[in-house]
Amino acid sequence: MPKVALVHDFLLDLRGAERVFAAICDAWPEADVFTAVYDEKGTEGRFAARDPQASFLQKVRPTARTFRPLLPLYPHAVESLDLRGYDVVVSSSSAWAHGVLVDPGAVHVCYCHNPFRYAWSEREATLRARGPLLRPPLRLLLNQWRQWDYIAAQRVDAYVANSHLTASRVRRYLGREATVLHPPVELERFAPVPAERIGAHYLVLAELMAHKRIDVAVRAFNALGRPLVVVGDGPELRRLRRMAAPNVRFTGRISDERVADLLATSRALVVTAAEEFGIAAVESLASGRPVIALGAGGVLESVVEGETGVYYRRNDPATLADVVSRFDPDAFDPAVCVAAAQRFAELAQEPGNSYLWNPPPGDPGEAANLFSGSVYDRGAMTLQALREKIGDATFFRLLRTWAQRNRFGNVTTPQFVSLAERESGQRLDRFFDVWLYQPGKPLTW
Repeated sequence: MPKVALVHDFLLDLRGAERVFAAICDAWPEADVFTAVYDEKGTEGRFAARDPQASFLQKVRPTARTFRPLLPLYPHAVESLDLRGYDVVVSSSSAWAHGVLVDPGAVHVCYCHNPFRYAWSEREATLRARGPLLRPPLRLLLNQWRQWDYIAAQRVDAYVANSHLTASRVRRYLGREATVLHPPVELERFAPVPAERIGAHYLVLAELMAHKRIDVAVRAFNALGRPLVVVGDGPELRRLRRMAAPNVRFTGRISDERVADLLATSRALVVTAAEEFGIAAVESLASGRPVIALGAGGVLESVVEGETGVYYRRNDPATLADVVSRFDPDAFDPAVCVAAAQRFAELAQEPGNSYLWNPPPGDPGEAANLFSGSVYDRGAMTLQALREKIGDATFFRLLRTWAQRNRFGNVTTPQFVSLAERESGQRLDRFFDVWLYQPGKPLTW
């Protein structure tokens, strides 16, 4: 069996990225877990049984409230993690985890939630938010980070992105292609409630960071006078509370059970940022509730306008207030919302007429289909099916050999099939024909 290491940026609380990493850990129950810094209490003991191995920064015991001043040290911290002897490394990165150093010949796959936003997509906004004295050294730090980030990205064997938006950023900022694989969502935590339990409140569910633009929702609902509940914690909490009218309530960080209840009884979830994927939107749909969202980012891949939610086009309070004032939650069928969320659960359970299976990834037809869900999601499932067919040891040897031989080169599907047959000693023509070229859901191979 190959020796596997799993790496996450930091394990200090339970946000969307940490929940995705927990699912990655479940997929490799015997793998060792690494991170720059770890807080068992902040992560609610979710990773305690895995005994995460942290970097030298653990000595200062940072928490979700105190880890940010250590920012200049994280690249060095993640490179200091000892991954010698591991055959496969899977990093879960929205900042620095993809920068780990692995053995020559080891396969490193990065699941990217987003390239580090403060160095790339939010760089200018981050600088504008600082005073004139702090701005020049911070600009220098972020420029250096960009250089390190790009160099680190060239060491990764393959990138997987949580959305098409993230994949485009990986391509633009890091010069790498990424396969899109939507993150798993814990749909079993959510369910609709009877119509009589739906309340008057709208809900914001987010980490309270400046780039989330929660202030847009607060100001819009101040003007409307309608109840808004804001769930989450973060550096913006104090500022948002100061600007909020009495109809806006902040809960701070609350239990999963309370989150599920507030979602299920809300009129709608409100999303005010261009999220890379937006797990909260899928959780809202799983609760049978529609979404009011800024029409940008990963939410475009989960919310269908007019069926499971509505979009607003300009991210300012007046535009959002106008959309909310005309919003009718009764126009949205909870069953349709739940059905839309289900495609982010176990994809293998999708019926044969699902988007997932057609067109086949090896023969998508017209150019518009090259970026369809079936090409990305069914393509990723093909690799998992191959892993199950030829076994872990052969599968990871295949990935390692493929990456070593073809790095920086151009390749074809027949070349991969040929190498897979040679490494496994099996005839795989029927397998690849069924998974890559035959329309419909693969049943036997």
